Amino acid sequence: MNRNYLTIFFLFFILFVTAQTKMQPGFELLEKGQFAEAETFFKTYLETDPTNKTAQLCYGRAVGLSGEPEKATGLFQTLLKEYPGDFEIEINYNESYLWAKDYATAEPLYAKLVKDYPDKFGALLGYANTLSNLKKYNKALEWVEKALILDPNNESAKVSRKYMRLGYANAYVNDQDYANGRKLLEAIFIDFPEDTDALQNLANLYLITKEVEKAKDIYGRYAVAAKDSITALNGIALAEHIAENDKTALEVSTEAKLKVARIENTELTEKTYDRYIQALIWNQKFVKARKLTDSLENHYPNRNWILALNATLGLYTGSPSKSVLNYQKILKNDSTSFDGNLGIANALFGSDRIIPAYKAAFKTLEIFKNQKDATSFIEKLNVMHTPTIEEHAAYTFDNGNNSAFFTNTTLNVPLSTKFRTTLSYLYRTTENTVTGNQANSHVLVAGLHYKLFPKVLLKGILGLNNSRFLDEAYTQPVLDIKLSLQPFKVQNLELGYQREIQNFNAELIEREIVLNNYGLAYNLGTNFNLGWYTQLMYTQQSDANSRNLLFTSLYYTLLKKPALKMGVNYQYVSFKDQVPSIYFSPETYYAFEIFADIRGKISEKTTYMASAATGLQKVEDDPNTNIFRAEANVQHQFSKRLSGSIYGKYSNIASATAAGFEFTELGVKLKWLFTKKPLFFNKMVKKEGL
Repeated sequence: MNRNYLTIFFLFFILFVTAQTKMQPGFELLEKGQFAEAETFFKTYLETDPTNKTAQLCYGRAVGLSGEPEKATGLFQTLLKEYPGDFEIEINYNESYLWAKDYATAEPLYAKLVKDYPDKFGALLGYANTLSNLKKYNKALEWVEKALILDPNNESAKVSRKYMRLGYANAYVNDQDYANGRKLLEAIFIDFPEDTDALQNLANLYLITKEVEKAKDIYGRYAVAAKDSITALNGIALAEHIAENDKTALEVSTEAKLKVARIENTELTEKTYDRYIQALIWNQKFVKARKLTDSLENHYPNRNWILALNATLGLYTGSPSKSVLNYQKILKNDSTSFDGNLGIANALFGSDRIIPAYKAAFKTLEIFKNQKDATSFIEKLNVMHTPTIEEHAAYTFDNGNNSAFFTNTTLNVPLSTKFRTTLSYLYRTTENTVTGNQANSHVLVAGLHYKLFPKVLLKGILGLNNSRFLDEAYTQPVLDIKLSLQPFKVQNLELGYQREIQNFNAELIEREIVLNNYGLAYNLGTNFNLGWYTQLMYTQQSDANSRNLLFTSLYYTLLKKPALKMGVNYQYVSFKDQVPSIYFSPETYYAFEIFADIRGKISEKTTYMASAATGLQKVEDDPNTNIFRAEANVQHQFSKRLSGSIYGKYSNIASATAAGFEFTELGVKLKWLFTKKPLFFNKMVKKEGL
């Protein structure tokens, strides 16, 4: 009897081994990832052995991995009815939801599986991967560690842990917790020394935090092969740009372009030319960048990276509307593109379309949660439209024995992105220490700013000027109307009328001279650092006199960081009547000067500005005299909502009083955003569905 049992067992063993041997080609196809071929193999095999559980499992895996996960789920469900509680079937059933990317459904299934089979490596790793795909990285890492306790050297588990750490680090970086992000990335090197994914992410972290030298060091570690060295050079070029070394960035990018020509790698070639053209744009070599972009567009029509380059060129050359069109094409190709979503926000802002810019930035944050650049962009828009109180106080004196003190308080309240109101109060007291004459002025004005169209702004200010001289006083209306517009790209035009009361010193305040100024100001920029500013003004005065004024300035930007500008100024003034005993009113006055202006950063929160001009001035037939003007300013950002600055000015150019005088002004300014967000922000968010 025992011999019969042994014979039956032996026969079953022979049949099992034979079946496994026949299925071996199918196993190999699955192992090689040839899932479509494996599906055909096991489907054919099941025609002759339809009840073979192993074949049915393999067929289900082949079906799911070849692109039909829902069908595989159905096959495993059928098997579970036949073999309830079978671990191999259950784990394949759970995994089919991972193939379908239905991680939410898979999570409770794996939670039950690891509870029922706490010592099954596959269950623990599957649960960890499910949690990772749901971005529950902390919990995912706990479970992958449990899996590695069961099989410490398992390569699949280590690879899974690597990608969990990459995902978790990225989440920390998005939340601007760079220290924890860096720790996770560096931990990857324990399993995979000098892992390229970890190195690239670490370099990117340092670029975000503007630790340029550290980023360049990481790229140096990354460059271990010809292909990797080109990728590293592309990264270093970006690092140099962030460090404001655009000339070096172009040199590095040029080297990368020469190297990529020696290898055949389409993707890397595209990325290298992309960075090279960006470097040309950073260096304002727009003609060369445009020619190369147009040439590449013939070979790569409607490619996102080409469209992005065209959009960037538009932003740099003052054509934001063209940039909007290119970003729209990018989003049509890929609605989740980061460059497309945040790029169009910047282009819309450049086109002065603020609400659409807000919407595009919020759309970016929907796709890329907490993304730093998008949140910073929204914060920039908020700062521009948040109510402010500004205080300006200054003390002035001149060599005519006049001194004055003034304080000006301005309330600025934007009610929408198109409409804002202002209220300002100025108090000025002035005295001549020789004559003893004293006077003061109180000026209260209210204003409205309304954006008629994008880049067309109408400003109106109306108020009263109350001046007192000894025991006398008078009140006069003041008015200021301006229309600012941009008729063509890189051009700005301002037309205006201003009614003001002369208040430079006590003697002029006493005479109650009203000035009616009719003005035009025009500024022309270029894409090659040259600029031209011109102001024309005609003034009618209440004392029946009139004045013509021309001021023009031609300037060139020598440096971008710090911004260094140099140029020449020319000024012409002519009065109809000459009344030198009352105020400076020559028949002709000319001034020619050269000037320099520099602006930059002392630290992340402190900026400076300094300018100086010198030249010659000529009053009627008098000999030429030297002129000199200088101004310096230091501004500090105390917090996101409070900033302040101190400044000083000196000039000996002829003014409303006389030629040959010297004037000095010392002052302070404070600006406080007295609400955290624009008044219209919540209403806008609700209305626009943001």
